[in-house]
Amino acid sequence: MKVDTAASYMVSGARTTAAMRAETQAFGAMVSARAQDTQETTGGSDGQEALDFTRMTRQELFDWMNEQLRSGKMSFDESAPFLGMTLKISAETGEPVDMATDNSRIDFTEKARQGIEFYELHFDQASADALQAALEKMLDA
Repeated sequence: MKVDTAASYMVSGARTTAAMRAETQAFGAMVSARAQDTQETTGGSDGQEALDFTRMTRQELFDWMNEQLRSGKMSFDESAPFLGMTLKISAETGEPVDMATDNSRIDFTEKARQGIEFYELHFDQASADALQAALEKMLDA
């Protein structure tokens, strides 16, 4: 076996500490600017009105969930129960109902409570716990 002590072929050349620091600062400035843009378009957390999860459309819940994901306030795993609550299948066609055209208002807190009860009755504690965490997130929002 031959061990090569030369520089790795993947590194095209030496990079100075100053160049790496400049790139890091530029990236940090870009992230800060994007976060500022997000706060301006969403109204920030200070001027934001309280959300009413008891009278919300599926599209509104989906948009809120996506904003929570984008801002880092919710992980992908935490979003799964919310995503499940936004799904609707037509009983007549068996096809998904487009949430952009569905204006029906739903009490998502009650929907979560019913889901928790269902999963507990069917001994699926992991799903019940996920919905309980989602319900707590809705009540804290």
